[in-house]
Amino acid sequence: MQYPLNPGLRVLLAPLSILYGAGVLIRNTCFEWGIFRSRSFPFPVISVGNITVGGTGKTPHVEYIVSLLREKFGVAVLSRGYKRKTRGFAVVSTESGVDEVGDEPLQMKRKFPDVEVAVDGNRVRGIGKLCRYSSGLQAFVLDDAFQHRWVTPGISVLLIDYNRQLKDDMLLPAGSLREFISAKKRAVIVVVTKCPAGIKPIERRIITKDLNLFAWQSLYFSTFDYGEPRQVFSQGMPFPEREIMKSEKARILMVTGIVSPRPLKKHLRGISPRITQLVFPDHHRFRKRDIARIREVWDKMEGKLKVLVTTEKDAVRLRQTAGMDDEIKKHMYYIPVTVKFIDDEGGSFNNKIIDYVGKNKRNHILC
Repeated sequence: MQYPLNPGLRVLLAPLSILYGAGVLIRNTCFEWGIFRSRSFPFPVISVGNITVGGTGKTPHVEYIVSLLREKFGVAVLSRGYKRKTRGFAVVSTESGVDEVGDEPLQMKRKFPDVEVAVDGNRVRGIGKLCRYSSGLQAFVLDDAFQHRWVTPGISVLLIDYNRQLKDDMLLPAGSLREFISAKKRAVIVVVTKCPAGIKPIERRIITKDLNLFAWQSLYFSTFDYGEPRQVFSQGMPFPEREIMKSEKARILMVTGIVSPRPLKKHLRGISPRITQLVFPDHHRFRKRDIARIREVWDKMEGKLKVLVTTEKDAVRLRQTAGMDDEIKKHMYYIPVTVKFIDDEGGSFNNKIIDYVGKNKRNHILC
């Protein structure tokens, strides 16, 4: 289901949202009253997550934190491995399959081969097994764990999409909220993601006022920085220069399986305005019929200079999809995405994370 929904459908689903909200309220109350016990650990645990369903940029922000910490500390990432076909605990390797561990954990492991990445729906168990698996770990980053209250993180980072403000949203299934907006009080750091690079000060003030955070909470604004296209398959073919693509009327086939492909399309218009778009559901597993569809659209595109461009997350799945012919492989690229904080606020964010880990890092002898 794609959000936001049209008003009529939201009205029809509103009663179900009330029932869903009752369940969320009971669950959170059980944690707050101590009926359900949340586990704390004697070493740094950083949780990154959101209140809404998908599309807030969790993976790039987790990668940002990992990149920040990996030079000074032994850091591990623990994810649930969304949409994997296995259960339980598994350590991710660069050769793991998407069906085994999920696309996002595999993407992170390939980007940071020296960082331990694991998947487990039970984060308490996962942290314990990671500790036993690698003795050099000093800090843990939990991916998509804001609702996983069985672990008490030292720092909880809440991500909010600039394009989907909480005040305009509703609980599932009428809206995209996983829990009540008041849950934001559990966050130590709040980041408004996917902001336009030129966001105006007045916009920031309005968002800050609407969020109405506590004095002890830190608020930041971030945007995406798109890198140069990189090959999905190693065929040795360089990416055509932007100037050549523009002058020769190059065409781009944009293939995505993410929640919101619009920012990528906007970026690609800077390379070529001649874009043909194929959109698949989030975390889509590409099958033979999808490859056949891609080939059909590719063949219909006019011109000699054609490239297929996808996201980094989709590239992880496409690499392991059978049936892709060599011609398309040679012309398939992904766009890497990194996080950039607005108005040079990255220094403040970095210091909060590094100071927390430095003061609480795991003691190998005691733990």
